[in-house]
Amino acid sequence: MKMQIIEEEQLQFFLDHALEMVFAFRGNGEIIYANKIAKEQLEWGTELCNQRITDIFPQNFKEVGEGFETDCIFGGEKQELMAYRKNNTCFPVYVRLMKQEAEPAIYLCMAYNISEKVMLGKKLQQAQQEIEAAYKTKSEFVANITHELRTPVNGILGNTKELISMEKEEKKLGLLKLIEYSCKNMNALINNILDFAKLESGKFTLESRKFNLYHMIDYVKRNHRNKITEKGVEFLVTISPEVPEYIVGDELRIIQILNNLLSNACKFTSVGKIVLEVIKTAQYDNRVELFFMVIDSGIGISKANQDKLFKSFSQVDASITRKYGGTGLGLNICKQLVEMMDGDISVESKENVGSTFLFHIWVEVPKEENGQIQDSQNKDEILQKLRGLTEKNTSEKIWRYGEEENLQELQKKMSKLILSIEMENWEKAEGFADTVRKLTEEAPKEVKTAALRLKMAVQKADYEKATATFEALQSLI
Repeated sequence: MKMQIIEEEQLQFFLDHALEMVFAFRGNGEIIYANKIAKEQLEWGTELCNQRITDIFPQNFKEVGEGFETDCIFGGEKQELMAYRKNNTCFPVYVRLMKQEAEPAIYLCMAYNISEKVMLGKKLQQAQQEIEAAYKTKSEFVANITHELRTPVNGILGNTKELISMEKEEKKLGLLKLIEYSCKNMNALINNILDFAKLESGKFTLESRKFNLYHMIDYVKRNHRNKITEKGVEFLVTISPEVPEYIVGDELRIIQILNNLLSNACKFTSVGKIVLEVIKTAQYDNRVELFFMVIDSGIGISKANQDKLFKSFSQVDASITRKYGGTGLGLNICKQLVEMMDGDISVESKENVGSTFLFHIWVEVPKEENGQIQDSQNKDEILQKLRGLTEKNTSEKIWRYGEEENLQELQKKMSKLILSIEMENWEKAEGFADTVRKLTEEAPKEVKTAALRLKMAVQKADYEKATATFEALQSLI
């Protein structure tokens, strides 16, 4: 008997120090037990044991005769109810209800006050609404101010062009061209800020239409050729033959991405070469995955700084802004545009060696063509024009991957390739790597990817990566 009293005292101690309200009630609704926190929070004190469950949860428990009815579940499931104090004020609680099956039935209620949680939730919601309102105001301000800036800049640019056409004095002409160049740079910055504001506010949409991809690449090449070659840097452009001529996508935004990547490559490359390459990596029905590479032999980027590249208003080094200019928005915009096209963008770089920016996007082939090229003669002319001197093996036969002749030729070229790599004759190695890639055009995706990465490593004259990638490709063939 004494032991039983001790156990009851211990149980009472734990119940009184619980973090939640605990009370028991009979089948007629009468509360027969309540712990200390229940008496305090419900403000009934010791009188709580003389009350009914319908007084505490009047919205969920209704008196019926000598008992009650409720829509609550008795099984330990968590339910959210409103508990009422003695003064008829209420507060939200999480409740768990259980029933003892033996007669007479006893019900147990455990309730946890969630007033603070609900209040914090409302404050969080309010803060979120305030943030969204402030963000909307900021976006509208940025959009308005960029439009306002564009008007005077275009006015200055138009008048400057007019003066350039009339000016004969060399010194004044140089100053006017400097103003023209600055206005064009300002317009580029304004466009970037406007695009960024639209992307961040979710108001940016892609405008897909059918266009000639080869003409687009030719336009991009002509747009950058003079700027790159004026620096004494070689500029090479190649498109794989399997890339469809006509696609459906947002031509202007693809041009914007390529312009940004090529402008950066030109900005940070003073010797060597810049390469733009386009490859088709997959096709499902009329959906095509295109893979773009912009390779340069510029200043490169350290591994530690590569993560900063695609973040808004970020440069790998503050001195970059002072020396080369820019807002740090271009690559972030590129990343968001690529992701809107169901793709991804990344960089592989090594300091003082160069960088390779890679992105892939998904576009559609017009249904009436489904990969069939109209006017193939025109396509071949554009290919030859784009490739220039970079196509070293145009007459070389390419056999279907997996056939005996194909595999024999592939092994021959692989042998010559590894020999060129070991001798660090990168010019010859690049030619063999390109042939290997062509010989694997119809191979499974993992083989094509390995061949592509091998060519990239060779183009960057990266001995360690080239040998490692060669071994990986060799194991797949």
